[in-house]
Amino acid sequence: MLPWIELASAVAPGGDRLRLLRRGEEFSIRLQGGNELMNSRLGGSEEALARLALDRLAGRAAPCVLIGGLGMGFTLRAAQAVAPPGARLVVSEIVPELVAWAGQQMVPVFGTCLSDPRVEIRLGDVGAQIGAAAGAFDAILLDVDNGPGGLTRPDNDGLYGDPGLRAAHRALTPGGVLAVWSAEPDAGFTRRLARCGFEARSHTVRAARGGGGSRHVIWIAVRVGA
Repeated sequence: MLPWIELASAVAPGGDRLRLLRRGEEFSIRLQGGNELMNSRLGGSEEALARLALDRLAGRAAPCVLIGGLGMGFTLRAAQAVAPPGARLVVSEIVPELVAWAGQQMVPVFGTCLSDPRVEIRLGDVGAQIGAAAGAFDAILLDVDNGPGGLTRPDNDGLYGDPGLRAAHRALTPGGVLAVWSAEPDAGFTRRLARCGFEARSHTVRAARGGGGSRHVIWIAVRVGA
């Protein structure tokens, strides 16, 4: 078996060291210590995040979509595949090196997707983007950390608690969609969504394309009320 080769590293806010590795045609981003955050062979559930959300926006000719986290671009590319020509796809990424890797070491994964004129990359915290918006987005897609349970950055809990969900509600247009990826179920999160003005449904999806791999959860939450 081919060995893993480290191509680059970066320090995320909070001090976590991220490592980009390659083995043949396979890429992996891991925390120092070995915990894998993403792998280029997977991505099926991240792609489902975009498809399920944009299905709810059918009929909107120019939706503005905020994607929290670039990662390996699975969610972005799935959104590009189904979004109309007039869409705006805003990607908020807090680690600048991930954007650089997309155009350098990970070109075999990303191709030219970042040159799509519909795509805008904003460096910074997606929570700040959400908090500064009012009725700006038709959909917010959050693939940040491991979902409501968190793992790598305790600050991400602010996205999934009541204040973060109410901020997302304010940032969405009427009938807009908050879509959240999670590594595991969380009944408490479903209740929080309802409490914060969303009609939410959870979907169980598989990590790998074609239906294999771990089971992940996606919430599709539609903004209701004023």
